Amino acid sequence: MISIKDLHKSYHMGKNSVHVLKGINFDVKEGEMVSIMGSSGSGKSTLLNILGMLDEADEGSYTLDNVPIKNLNEKIAAKYRNEFLGFIFQSFNLINYKSALDNVALPLYYKGMNRKERTERSMHYLEKVGLAQWSHHLPSELSGGQKQRVAIARALVSDPKVLLADEPTGALDTQTSYEVMELIQGINDAGKTILVVTHEHDIAQMTKRIVNLKDGVIIDDSVVEQVRASAHV
Repeated sequence: MISIKDLHKSYHMGKNSVHVLKGINFDVKEGEMVSIMGSSGSGKSTLLNILGMLDEADEGSYTLDNVPIKNLNEKIAAKYRNEFLGFIFQSFNLINYKSALDNVALPLYYKGMNRKERTERSMHYLEKVGLAQWSHHLPSELSGGQKQRVAIARALVSDPKVLLADEPTGALDTQTSYEVMELIQGINDAGKTILVVTHEHDIAQMTKRIVNLKDGVIIDDSVVEQVRASAHV
Protein backbone atom coordinates (compact mmCIF):
# COMPACT_ATOMS: atom_id res chain seq x y z
CA MET A 1 0.00 0.00 0.00
CA ILE A 2 2.87 2.35 0.91
CA SER A 3 6.40 2.08 -0.41
CA ILE A 4 9.13 4.53 0.53
CA LYS A 5 12.63 4.15 -0.91
CA ASP A 6 15.75 6.05 0.20
CA LEU A 7 13.84 9.15 1.31
CA HIS A 8 15.85 12.28 2.16
CA LYS A 9 14.59 15.64 3.35
CA SER A 10 16.50 18.75 4.38
CA TYR A 11 15.29 22.15 5.54
CA HIS A 12 17.21 25.34 4.91
CA MET A 13 17.31 27.82 7.76
CA GLY A 14 19.22 30.92 6.75
CA LYS A 15 22.65 29.71 5.70
CA ASN A 16 22.27 26.41 7.53
CA SER A 17 20.78 23.19 6.21
CA VAL A 18 19.24 20.61 8.54
CA HIS A 19 19.17 17.06 7.18
CA VAL A 20 15.98 15.71 8.79
CA LEU A 21 15.37 12.40 6.97
CA LYS A 22 18.51 10.49 6.01
CA GLY A 23 17.55 7.64 3.71
CA ILE A 24 14.28 6.17 4.98
CA ASN A 25 13.17 2.80 3.58
CA PHE A 26 9.71 1.79 4.68
CA ASP A 27 6.90 -0.40 3.32
CA VAL A 28 3.39 -0.86 4.67
CA LYS A 29 1.14 -3.64 3.40
CA GLU A 30 -2.60 -3.27 2.98
CA GLY A 31 -4.39 -3.87 6.29
CA GLU A 32 -1.37 -3.26 8.52
CA MET A 33 -1.53 -1.13 11.67
CA VAL A 34 1.84 0.51 12.24
CA SER A 35 3.00 3.00 14.84
CA ILE A 36 5.85 5.44 14.20
CA MET A 37 7.72 6.48 17.32
CA GLY A 38 10.58 8.85 18.01
CA SER A 39 11.52 11.72 20.25
CA SER A 40 11.15 15.35 19.22
CA GLY A 41 13.51 16.01 16.30
CA SER A 42 13.60 12.37 15.17
CA GLY A 43 11.92 13.18 11.85
CA LYS A 44 8.56 11.52 12.51
CA SER A 45 6.52 14.68 11.83
CA THR A 46 8.44 15.30 8.59
CA LEU A 47 7.82 11.70 7.51
CA LEU A 48 4.11 12.06 8.33
CA ASN A 49 3.92 15.30 6.32
CA ILE A 50 5.45 13.54 3.32
CA LEU A 51 3.10 10.55 3.70
CA GLY A 52 0.20 13.03 3.95
CA MET A 53 1.33 14.88 0.79
CA LEU A 54 1.74 18.08 2.80
CA ASP A 55 5.47 18.14 1.99
CA GLU A 56 7.73 16.51 -0.59
CA ALA A 57 11.03 14.70 -0.22
CA ASP A 58 14.25 16.02 -1.77
CA GLU A 59 15.36 12.55 -2.87
CA GLY A 60 13.90 9.07 -3.00
CA SER A 61 10.46 7.78 -3.96
CA TYR A 62 7.04 7.50 -2.35
CA THR A 63 4.40 5.23 -3.88
CA LEU A 64 0.85 5.01 -2.50
CA ASP A 65 -1.48 2.30 -3.79
CA ASN A 66 0.79 1.92 -6.87
CA VAL A 67 0.59 5.66 -7.62
CA PRO A 68 3.95 7.54 -7.57
CA ILE A 69 3.59 10.64 -5.37
CA LYS A 70 5.92 13.13 -6.99
CA ASN A 71 5.92 16.71 -8.31
CA LEU A 72 2.28 17.24 -7.40
CA ASN A 73 0.82 20.71 -7.67
CA GLU A 74 -1.44 21.72 -4.78
CA LYS A 75 -4.63 20.94 -6.71
CA ILE A 76 -3.57 17.36 -7.50
CA ALA A 77 -2.11 16.89 -4.01
CA ALA A 78 -5.46 17.94 -2.52
CA LYS A 79 -7.31 15.57 -4.87
CA TYR A 80 -5.03 12.66 -3.92
CA ARG A 81 -5.30 13.47 -0.20
CA ASN A 82 -9.10 13.42 -0.45
CA GLU A 83 -9.03 10.19 -2.49
CA PHE A 84 -6.38 8.18 -0.65
CA LEU A 85 -6.01 9.49 2.90
CA GLY A 86 -7.98 10.08 6.07
CA PHE A 87 -6.39 12.26 8.77
CA ILE A 88 -6.87 12.12 12.55
CA PHE A 89 -5.13 14.91 14.48
CA GLN A 90 -4.24 15.40 18.14
CA SER A 91 -6.17 18.70 18.20
CA PHE A 92 -9.22 17.21 16.36
CA ASN A 93 -9.25 20.08 13.77
CA LEU A 94 -13.02 20.41 13.83
CA ILE A 95 -14.77 23.57 12.59
CA ASN A 96 -16.28 25.14 15.71
CA TYR A 97 -19.37 26.69 14.12
CA LYS A 98 -20.39 23.50 12.27
CA SER A 99 -22.29 20.58 13.80
CA ALA A 100 -20.73 17.15 14.21
CA LEU A 101 -22.67 16.02 11.13
CA ASP A 102 -21.44 18.94 9.00
CA ASN A 103 -17.85 18.37 10.15
CA VAL A 104 -18.02 14.72 9.10
CA ALA A 105 -19.62 15.63 5.76
CA LEU A 106 -16.92 18.13 4.79
CA PRO A 107 -14.69 15.75 2.72
CA LEU A 108 -17.79 14.66 0.77
CA TYR A 109 -18.66 18.29 0.05
CA TYR A 110 -15.22 18.69 -1.54
CA LYS A 111 -15.86 15.55 -3.57
CA GLY A 112 -19.00 17.17 -5.01
CA MET A 113 -21.49 14.73 -3.46
CA ASN A 114 -25.06 16.00 -3.18
CA ARG A 115 -26.43 17.07 0.21
CA LYS A 116 -28.82 14.11 0.71
CA GLU A 117 -26.07 11.56 0.03
CA ARG A 118 -23.59 13.51 2.21
CA THR A 119 -26.02 13.55 5.12
CA GLU A 120 -26.89 9.85 4.87
CA ARG A 121 -23.27 8.77 4.59
CA SER A 122 -22.12 11.07 7.42
CA MET A 123 -24.87 9.81 9.73
CA HIS A 124 -23.82 6.23 8.95
CA TYR A 125 -20.27 6.98 10.12
CA LEU A 126 -21.43 8.90 13.19
CA GLU A 127 -23.46 5.80 14.09
CA LYS A 128 -20.32 3.68 13.62
CA VAL A 129 -18.45 5.76 16.20
CA GLY A 130 -21.44 5.81 18.58
CA LEU A 131 -22.39 9.48 18.15
CA ALA A 132 -25.59 9.46 16.08
CA GLN A 133 -27.53 11.20 18.86
CA TRP A 134 -24.90 13.97 18.99
CA SER A 135 -25.00 14.72 15.25
CA HIS A 136 -26.42 18.24 15.61
CA HIS A 137 -24.18 19.31 18.49
CA LEU A 138 -21.33 21.77 18.01
CA PRO A 139 -17.77 20.75 18.96
CA SER A 140 -17.97 23.03 22.03
CA GLU A 141 -20.80 20.81 23.33
CA LEU A 142 -18.73 17.61 23.03
CA SER A 143 -16.11 16.04 25.30
CA GLY A 144 -12.55 15.46 24.07
CA GLY A 145 -13.27 11.79 23.36
CA GLN A 146 -16.43 12.67 21.45
CA LYS A 147 -14.55 15.26 19.37
CA GLN A 148 -11.97 12.64 18.44
CA ARG A 149 -14.75 10.22 17.47
CA VAL A 150 -16.22 12.90 15.18
CA ALA A 151 -12.74 13.39 13.70
CA ILE A 152 -12.45 9.62 13.12
CA ALA A 153 -15.86 9.54 11.41
CA ARG A 154 -14.73 12.45 9.21
CA ALA A 155 -11.51 10.59 8.35
CA LEU A 156 -13.46 7.46 7.35
CA VAL A 157 -16.39 9.01 5.50
CA SER A 158 -14.65 9.17 2.11
CA ASP A 159 -13.43 5.54 2.47
CA PRO A 160 -9.69 6.35 2.25
CA LYS A 161 -7.03 3.74 1.47
CA VAL A 162 -4.95 4.76 4.49
CA LEU A 163 -5.69 6.43 7.83
CA LEU A 164 -2.92 8.69 9.17
CA ALA A 165 -3.32 9.35 12.89
CA ASP A 166 -1.02 12.02 14.33
CA GLU A 167 -0.89 11.63 18.15
CA PRO A 168 -4.60 10.71 18.12
CA THR A 169 -4.71 10.32 21.92
CA GLY A 170 -2.35 13.19 22.78
CA ALA A 171 -5.09 15.49 24.09
CA LEU A 172 -7.08 12.79 25.90
CA ASP A 173 -6.99 11.25 29.38
CA THR A 174 -5.87 7.62 29.71
CA GLN A 175 -9.32 6.01 29.81
CA THR A 176 -10.59 8.01 26.83
CA SER A 177 -7.34 7.25 24.96
CA TYR A 178 -7.98 3.53 25.29
CA GLU A 179 -11.60 3.94 24.16
CA VAL A 180 -10.41 5.81 21.04
CA MET A 181 -7.74 3.15 20.40
CA GLU A 182 -10.39 0.42 20.73
CA LEU A 183 -12.33 2.18 17.98
CA ILE A 184 -9.20 2.54 15.79
CA GLN A 185 -8.32 -1.15 16.32
CA GLY A 186 -11.84 -2.09 15.20
CA ILE A 187 -11.39 -0.05 12.02
CA ASN A 188 -8.10 -1.87 11.38
CA ASP A 189 -9.75 -5.26 12.09
CA ALA A 190 -12.20 -4.41 9.28
CA GLY A 191 -9.23 -4.15 6.89
CA LYS A 192 -8.20 -0.48 6.89
CA THR A 193 -4.48 0.35 6.70
CA ILE A 194 -3.55 2.63 9.62
CA LEU A 195 -0.41 4.54 10.59
CA VAL A 196 -0.26 6.01 14.08
CA VAL A 197 2.39 8.57 15.07
CA THR A 198 2.76 8.52 18.85
CA HIS A 199 5.29 9.05 21.63
CA GLU A 200 3.26 6.93 24.07
CA HIS A 201 4.54 3.36 24.44
CA ASP A 202 1.22 1.95 25.65
CA ILE A 203 -0.50 3.34 22.55
CA ALA A 204 2.23 1.96 20.24
CA GLN A 205 1.75 -1.49 21.81
CA MET A 206 -1.86 -1.36 20.59
CA THR A 207 -0.65 -1.44 16.97
CA LYS A 208 0.84 -4.50 15.25
CA ARG A 209 4.23 -3.09 14.27
CA ILE A 210 6.43 -0.38 15.80
CA VAL A 211 8.89 1.67 13.73
CA ASN A 212 11.38 3.70 15.77
CA LEU A 213 13.00 6.79 14.27
CA LYS A 214 16.06 8.53 15.67
CA ASP A 215 17.96 11.41 14.06
CA GLY A 216 16.30 10.84 10.70
CA VAL A 217 16.92 7.10 10.36
CA ILE A 218 14.90 4.00 11.28
CA ILE A 219 16.74 2.30 14.16
CA ASP A 220 14.19 -0.45 14.76
CA ASP A 221 11.22 -1.92 12.88
CA SER A 222 9.51 -4.75 14.76
CA VAL A 223 6.28 -6.71 14.54
CA VAL A 224 4.78 -6.79 18.04
CA GLU A 225 2.04 -8.74 19.78
CA GLN A 226 -0.87 -6.33 19.76
CA VAL A 227 -2.35 -5.32 23.10
CA ARG A 228 -6.11 -5.05 22.76
CA ALA A 229 -7.43 -1.71 24.01
CA SER A 230 -10.65 -3.42 25.12
CA ALA A 231 -8.67 -5.08 27.93
CA HIS A 232 -8.24 -1.61 29.48
CA VAL A 233 -11.66 -0.15 28.74
